[in-house]
Amino acid sequence: MNERTYDVVIIGSGAGGGTVAQELAPLCVEGVRIVVLEKGPRLSDDEFTGQEVEMAQVLYEDGGGFLTAEGSLTLAMGRGYGGSTIVYTGTSIIAPQRVIERWNVPGLYYEEIERRSKKFMEQNNVHFLESDEINDNNQLFFKGCRRLGYRAEQFPVNVKGCRGSSLCNLGCPNQAKQGTNRVQLPAAERAGVEVVTRCSVLRLDGQTVVATVEAREPGGLGEPSPWAPGEYRIRAKVVIVCAGAVNTPALLLRSRLSSSLPRLGHGFTCHPALILVAEHPRPITNFVGHPKSFYLDEFVERDGFVLETCMYFPFTTAKSLSGFGEPHSAFLRAFPRLQMILVLTCDHVHPHNRVAIDRGGRPVVHYSFTPEVTRGLTRGTITAAKIFFAAGARRVHVPAASNPTVNSELSDSVDQIVDERYFRPGSVTVSAAHLQGGCAMGLTSADSVTDSHGRVHGLPWLFVADASLFPDSVEINPYLTIMALADRVAQHIRQDARDLIGSGVSHG
Repeated sequence: MNERTYDVVIIGSGAGGGTVAQELAPLCVEGVRIVVLEKGPRLSDDEFTGQEVEMAQVLYEDGGGFLTAEGSLTLAMGRGYGGSTIVYTGTSIIAPQRVIERWNVPGLYYEEIERRSKKFMEQNNVHFLESDEINDNNQLFFKGCRRLGYRAEQFPVNVKGCRGSSLCNLGCPNQAKQGTNRVQLPAAERAGVEVVTRCSVLRLDGQTVVATVEAREPGGLGEPSPWAPGEYRIRAKVVIVCAGAVNTPALLLRSRLSSSLPRLGHGFTCHPALILVAEHPRPITNFVGHPKSFYLDEFVERDGFVLETCMYFPFTTAKSLSGFGEPHSAFLRAFPRLQMILVLTCDHVHPHNRVAIDRGGRPVVHYSFTPEVTRGLTRGTITAAKIFFAAGARRVHVPAASNPTVNSELSDSVDQIVDERYFRPGSVTVSAAHLQGGCAMGLTSADSVTDSHGRVHGLPWLFVADASLFPDSVEINPYLTIMALADRVAQHIRQDARDLIGSGVSHG
């Protein structure tokens, strides 16, 4: 067993962990030892090949195929130097005021989330793409919305020098996307923070982190870990868990904290989503250009869904289509002519939906579709189909229907063709990438896991700083909100550094 000692251990390097690392890095000047432990590998720039299956295996938990216990929902979780910021599209939106107010966390106010979010928008070069950088797939969405009188909005994205490879979800091969792997983590390392990759944290034994470092497989992608393979016990004065909305609750459950934290693992939400496709009569630019430029959220409060432009790759597209045989094959052969829309439902906390662990300590997510989620997916599908047809599509794939292929001659009948009774969990491919909750902020251990600064109730040395802090769905892409909350957690730790770390450290 290898022994290590640090003042601060950060578990995870994504939007939460990368932000905390950067914000605590100034403490290194005062001799504070800080380490980031990341489960996945650190790839060199030329190893981002854009090959769908290869990149999915390297950069996603379970190769992108992590299933809920019921087998009806696939959860996408990034892994690697930069966490999920490596594999998301860079969309950067400030949380709506109504969401933060509905969370009703004592001491947490919208104005602070807005201010901190803007800080990272500036750091990460968030901006709107120029019109000549927006491809046909996105322009057709905007065109269809405009024809129907809908108000499509443009996504601000955090890219710099984007070459339009459209490979955001597989790791940008040009390193244009400004995730924590490009901005916050390098800044933290320059200031003295250590980052250890290929390091899986097994449990917390009090203030000791028990972890295993894996060797790089022969011929495998990514750099070797800076630590030798083996088991480690890492003593710390402060531990900050930023492993994501599935792995953070699972780690705390493995650490046997559930008896004092009855809400641990509860409150999981994830924005269940459908990938819809439509065929146009001519080839369109879909897999060239930034994949996500527009969204439509005017139905979120009434019907509980958001529509976003998207573009996925052949394997992901194939598994997202319902049916078999010739109809399924025909859509795939039409790939150069396909337009895509993502239907996201804004689910809310439900007693059944939670993170647990199995006997081996592996994370298990229990998730059932509520009537509200099913209704949101169905109504979102109907709206998306109307946008496709308004944009000129000749046929649309709609999974919640007796026949998933709807030709343009039937465009006026979409409301009757798509119906909730055809939405059967397990027979319709639903996925989610906006994983949230499980360690919610609140006032006491009876209603939450942490306080409003991410400190775990009853454990002054233990913090959480990722999307698991969300008390309920944020209703939009959560990236900026995670960074804002992580920034808030880090500031609180800096302010209490003398008490948490030692007398030799000044207040931040």
